[in-house]
Amino acid sequence: MMIKVELKQELRALLKERGAIMLAHNYQRDEVQEAADITGDSLALSQAAADSPAKVIVFCGVHFMAESAAILSPEKTVIIPRMDAGCPMADMITAEDLVREKAKRPGVPVVAYVNTTAAVKALSDICCTSANAVAVVNSVKSDAVYMIPDKNLSHYAARTAKKKMEWWNGWCPTHERLKPAEVIRAKAANPEAVFVCHPECNPSVVDLADHVCSTSGMYKFAKKTQAKTIIVGTEEGILYRLRKENPDKKFIIPSKTLICPNMKLTTLEDVAASLREMKNVVTVPQDMTEAARASLDAMLRVPRDF
Repeated sequence: MMIKVELKQELRALLKERGAIMLAHNYQRDEVQEAADITGDSLALSQAAADSPAKVIVFCGVHFMAESAAILSPEKTVIIPRMDAGCPMADMITAEDLVREKAKRPGVPVVAYVNTTAAVKALSDICCTSANAVAVVNSVKSDAVYMIPDKNLSHYAARTAKKKMEWWNGWCPTHERLKPAEVIRAKAANPEAVFVCHPECNPSVVDLADHVCSTSGMYKFAKKTQAKTIIVGTEEGILYRLRKENPDKKFIIPSKTLICPNMKLTTLEDVAASLREMKNVVTVPQDMTEAARASLDAMLRVPRDF
């Protein structure tokens, strides 16, 4: 315990010395979220980084998130404590894949989930998040849209979006592991509970949900709902803040498989080491930054109706 206390003290001293801010995604380890200056979803953290006066951004998340921070804050140094913390879904589509898909659909706008690499964002027309996917798809001035890379988020958006949609066959391995039978068992064991899930879940799981939303939406839902027991269909790291903000409510993860190994790679030791040595700096080429930034900026201009 003393080592942990000393490590946290060293970490705060390093952050101050480097003029840095520590950001942690909602799926990070509890101790990483506890030590962070700001926690949140990937895009909100990148926007917070851009708004911060800090010269150094320590992004505790996966690689595409640090890239987004570098795109929105090109004048700042962006560090990811674990360079090997990748995103399997983001890796399911490459820039070469997208070039081929665009050639099949000339003139059809590409909506890219923020869970994509900078190279893929640079070839897309507009980005979206899990919170604003429907609004973004509807904002596109075209009758047809091609959405990448998540088939589950795309399917969810297609339920209400007013566009003809096609999509890439990618998915989040963690969310895809959640099965309807597991949700049904959790509901049977907790008949008073409500079930909230992420739109990255399979449509068969989404069909069972009382509410579907992003991680940021889950925090809002948990505060507003009258239910005292909530079954949560997303990565278990979200429990840290849900329990902290709602001590009077019970939160249940319906499956032991809802753990993202990439999100759990980062430790406090990794954060401190990256700051000591100023290593694992994430950069994006200028031409790619400008094109990817255009896709992100196009999304940020979409009116918020969520």
